[in-house]
Amino acid sequence: MDPFSRIKKMKTLLIDDDELIRDSFRLAFSQKGCFLMAVETAEEGLCVLQNNKFDIIISDFTLPGMNGIDFFRQAAINQTDTANVLISGSISPEKLSEKNEAKVHDFVQKPFSVTALANTLAALTENKKPNQQNFNENILTK
Repeated sequence: MDPFSRIKKMKTLLIDDDELIRDSFRLAFSQKGCFLMAVETAEEGLCVLQNNKFDIIISDFTLPGMNGIDFFRQAAINQTDTANVLISGSISPEKLSEKNEAKVHDFVQKPFSVTALANTLAALTENKKPNQQNFNENILTK
């Protein structure tokens, strides 16, 4: 089964400071009929999470300001039922060992394909019901 069909009803948040990655994922998810909101920083991600619930959160480890592990620690306070995925091209084993305490469910090493990540997301959300909360897209003014 196509992994995108398994995550089609899920609300996904992507946090990555690489504009090419954000744009590529937005396009790929949109073409497959999946919802994805992408922001540049962990702080923007936390702002979005104040008024919205997501089913899936993907965050790069290396971000300006707060890193992905610290982001997930803070996000876990309000997003208790999300599938959390950390992505990174380089992360120390010491930092990676902190992923479980930060409620990160999986780690995907960069580079990876959109389909490979979709497979990971589909597996993580296999028995999860999509969040039915209405989405407030007017939080960010960018």
